Amino acid sequence: MSAVKTVLRQFFAVRSADHGAVHGGGQLHRVLGPVALIAVGIGATIGSGIFALTGPVTAEHTGPAITLALLIAGVGCGLAALCYSEFASFLPVSGSAYSYAYATLGEGIAWFIGWNLVLEYALSASAVAVSWSGYVTNLCADAGVRFPAALVSAPLGQAADGGLVATGAIVNVPAVLVIGALSAVCYSGVRFSAHANSVMVYLKVAIIIVFIAAGIRFVDASLWHPYIPPNTGKFGDFGWSGVLRGAAIIFFSYVGFDTASTTALESRRPQRDVPIGILGALVLSGVLYVAVAAVMTGMVPYTKLNVEQPVAVALDMHPELGWVGTLVKVGVVAGMTSVILMSLLGQPRILLAMADDGLLPGALARCHARYRTPHVATVVTGVFAAVFAGLFPLDVLGELISIGILLAFAVVCIGVLVLRRTRPNVHRPFRVPWAPVTCVVGAVVCLALTLFLGWPAWWRLLVWSIAGFSIYAFYGYRHSRLRANSQPA
Repeated sequence: MSAVKTVLRQFFAVRSADHGAVHGGGQLHRVLGPVALIAVGIGATIGSGIFALTGPVTAEHTGPAITLALLIAGVGCGLAALCYSEFASFLPVSGSAYSYAYATLGEGIAWFIGWNLVLEYALSASAVAVSWSGYVTNLCADAGVRFPAALVSAPLGQAADGGLVATGAIVNVPAVLVIGALSAVCYSGVRFSAHANSVMVYLKVAIIIVFIAAGIRFVDASLWHPYIPPNTGKFGDFGWSGVLRGAAIIFFSYVGFDTASTTALESRRPQRDVPIGILGALVLSGVLYVAVAAVMTGMVPYTKLNVEQPVAVALDMHPELGWVGTLVKVGVVAGMTSVILMSLLGQPRILLAMADDGLLPGALARCHARYRTPHVATVVTGVFAAVFAGLFPLDVLGELISIGILLAFAVVCIGVLVLRRTRPNVHRPFRVPWAPVTCVVGAVVCLALTLFLGWPAWWRLLVWSIAGFSIYAFYGYRHSRLRANSQPA
């Protein structure tokens, strides 16, 4: 019994909220301001979710009510963003929700969240790379260049019952190559990565505005009726259950706003700038999302959007747009490139934080002598993301990402309340307004949305969690620095 009590005590052991910016704090360059952080958040957010995942979700679950699903998901994200901002303002570390959970709910919960953040960042890069491959292949086909289908598709697909089946393809080569190229950019330094991202973010936002301005002339309001198509008799297929399931799946669209919090140690004034970056990125992304979805479903019947290139389909339905279609497709590729870049930028800093705490091998906490980046963690992230991008389709990756990040966001919301009670005197440059209500509603919304995801997503999460806790049991628990420091001399 004493051994069990020791394990449980360590599992729920919390690190001091005054632990501060220790994760690479003396090694990383502080070069990012509020505008750059908003760009980081937007760069990591606007991408495959709106440019690709909205198509299947609209055609199979929500119909024109995709805009409502985006708003519901945005509300959940907004409540979580407020909680992220409070944490990030007084705990400016590179571990994001992992570090916040460690300071409030204990080491074991922090490990679970950190392990799920791998789904958010690394698998987000993989999912967006899959969509990037589809758009690039489409552009090349427009130019008369075609590639063998076996080299631009995932060898695994999802069957009607949720299981995985072989598709006959070999590997998605373009997806693997873009992961490799952008991992090299992240390896060379955050300043260059942020500058490259800023250029792509401005281009992406400009292209979205062009699409909205050009497409709104071709909107047929009759295509928005019925706004919520009647349920087919199957849970999640249209009706309100479809809208809520769509919100749970499309939650993936907002994944990335918290990337700004993972670069806290590279921010010049993290207490002020990080909350600005988080909230600014989320609000701007949400406005653009709803506008794009409304125009897209007004340009083409929602039943025709069950593709990974819904924006391209909407444009192709109106050939009179001419060169605008090609321009928007190029912009979409640039937008997805920035999302991949920011995902690959955020994940190594989570691994660095976990390795700094002893929960992962110390090599992952090393910073490059010249570039001052977590180069080992960057390489590991790149290889991991490339493997999943090459083997799995978008729908499998999207649902797994959504369920992992919904749980992480719920923990962040709960963590604010816990820390308000356990450490009420800690200075908070930013405070969540009406915290008890905001935090509870945020956690409830995020947890409720997980219930609308299919059972295959839960089974995959279970397998992922078992693998993660096995690593914690055999390595993290034994090498935890918090545990070592608590042992009697």
